[in-house]
Amino acid sequence: MERVIIPRLEPAMKTGIIVEWLKKKGDSVKKGDPILVVEGEKTTFEVESPADGVILKTFGDAGDTVDVPATVALVGSPDEPIPADIEMLPPTLEVEAQPSVAKVSERLKASPLARRIAERHGIDLSSVRGTGPDGRITKEDVMQVLERQREMAEPTVQRLVSGFRPPQVAETIPLVGVRKSVAERLSHSFRTTVPVTMTMEVDMETVLNQRESLKRETGGEISLTAFLVKAAAEALEKHKIFNSMLDADGIKIFREINIAVAVSTPDGLVAPVIREANKKSIEEISHEIDRLAEKGLKKQLSLEEVTGGTFTVTNLGSYGIDVFAPVINPPQCAILGVGRVVKKPTMVGNEVAGRATATLSLVFDHRISDGVPAADFLREIKRNLEHVPAS
Repeated sequence: MERVIIPRLEPAMKTGIIVEWLKKKGDSVKKGDPILVVEGEKTTFEVESPADGVILKTFGDAGDTVDVPATVALVGSPDEPIPADIEMLPPTLEVEAQPSVAKVSERLKASPLARRIAERHGIDLSSVRGTGPDGRITKEDVMQVLERQREMAEPTVQRLVSGFRPPQVAETIPLVGVRKSVAERLSHSFRTTVPVTMTMEVDMETVLNQRESLKRETGGEISLTAFLVKAAAEALEKHKIFNSMLDADGIKIFREINIAVAVSTPDGLVAPVIREANKKSIEEISHEIDRLAEKGLKKQLSLEEVTGGTFTVTNLGSYGIDVFAPVINPPQCAILGVGRVVKKPTMVGNEVAGRATATLSLVFDHRISDGVPAADFLREIKRNLEHVPAS
């Protein structure tokens, strides 16, 4: 018997939404056949059968939001018995207990899903009465404790202070879909990184001149962001520590340099990936950015196009922003924010001249690098932008 699992695509991903079942209980499937469609935090993707066989059981209905990783179906032989206590959370993928959970809780009998919910909400399992077989703590037992905690917290300022009049709510926007995923991912980044921001002004005259030259040669628009992506990618070749992630085993430097580019859509922020950007020309990168941005607006980005980024570039210059500190996109360790290009009086040799300038903001995880290497990396990006080779 094999489990059909909705995977956790990256550390910040907490949930997935079952959009549609393509197979139902009793259907025959081959290994690789799509079984259901899932909406993740960045895109919609299909979950495939891990083996040949028959769908023995499914968990959840279309529209359900499930914690990931989660077992959503079982595939096996038609006459294969199904364990009575099988749950949606795969035991082999159970999240490790956080240090804040008392060790005694680890010795208690509790289902994997019950443990996970308790860890997420800081509930000590030793205070939960189990109603399952042999006193095993179930998901329902933990949810009851959580509900009681919420009820106890209900006496609000409105009840305690005479005459208190809360502001009227005009509209409630559900925190779902991409917006919810963005919130979860950024919260994860805030909790798990030690972000430091440093800024540096860059002369953009050479970039603007080369951009105009490329437009005349190609007859098409060239994205300013393409120059930023190329400059960052080439800098990462020399400063590999910023093309990495940190996990329990240590700092892992990625072999590929895949630059994610932040794109705003009506549903929220997505970051499609320019793979091996250091090996592409500025024109190729520009076309790729335009193509991915258009797919993002149409909600057509594939799973491959939004995963695998190793560094992120986000440009808010077109919105009139001068300087900002973006949030690191986990599990990456750094992100580059770029403000608008403006003309400023600048010393050129011994004379003052009006030059196009912009501010670069590098946010990096201080656990992975110190300030001096980060300053060298940012200076390398600046150098690449100010000395763009002629096309």
